[in-house]
Amino acid sequence: MSSPRLIYSIYENRLRNKLVNENLPKHIGLIHDGHRRYARKEGLLSFEVSYKIGMTRLKECIGWCDEVGIDFITSWLLSRENLSRPQEELEPYFQVLNELFEELLIDDVVDNFKIEFIGSTDLLPDFLQETIKQLKEVRGGGQKTLTIALGYGGRQEILDAIKGLIDQNRNDHNDFDELLENVTDEQLRQHLYSPETPDIDLIIRTSGESRLSGFLLWQSAYSEVIFQDVYWPEFRKIDFLRCLREYSQRERRFGQ
Repeated sequence: MSSPRLIYSIYENRLRNKLVNENLPKHIGLIHDGHRRYARKEGLLSFEVSYKIGMTRLKECIGWCDEVGIDFITSWLLSRENLSRPQEELEPYFQVLNELFEELLIDDVVDNFKIEFIGSTDLLPDFLQETIKQLKEVRGGGQKTLTIALGYGGRQEILDAIKGLIDQNRNDHNDFDELLENVTDEQLRQHLYSPETPDIDLIIRTSGESRLSGFLLWQSAYSEVIFQDVYWPEFRKIDFLRCLREYSQRERRFGQ
């Protein structure tokens, strides 16, 4: 092992060992930003190459989460707004996503995870919807949960939840005022895309962008957020462990 790699390995082990007894997040959210900028920086022939590197990194990150005992992961792979991009930009990404999902059908990195999807998956190509259906069937068990957000928008989720709540309650109450009086936080939560998933503790966004862009708006009300300067394809285990260390050192106040 070369000297830099040896030093890296020692530092990584030291970080991991210090986290053993620390307060770690139960639910972590990942915003995988920076694929195209990474491709430009590295002079790659196409964005598809950086997408593939990024999907490999995602699988590694799932393993890192499993290793330290994180029970819930939400991975935002495609926003609803992204669906308005030109088809020639979207098609290569759809192909890479399909390859990823086919790999997850058999990859042991997700053996401990149930895989769920949130977002407007009905707007995706038919071949991708079919692979998603297979993946949900094959990976429908597991003590932990990996939620993949595709065609997802936080405002759309809240809007859909409100519509669902009104639709459920309109036959139970005679007038609108009575309906409003009976609306509660918990009732609305039950109409979110993943009502059984706990609120998110830590959000990590790569590429240096300091915004959430609508990611899990309801569930992230009291989340800790860490913005990483590296592009997602460059995100290393040591970066991940540093994020956990920073999280463990913060005092969460939950709005108090």
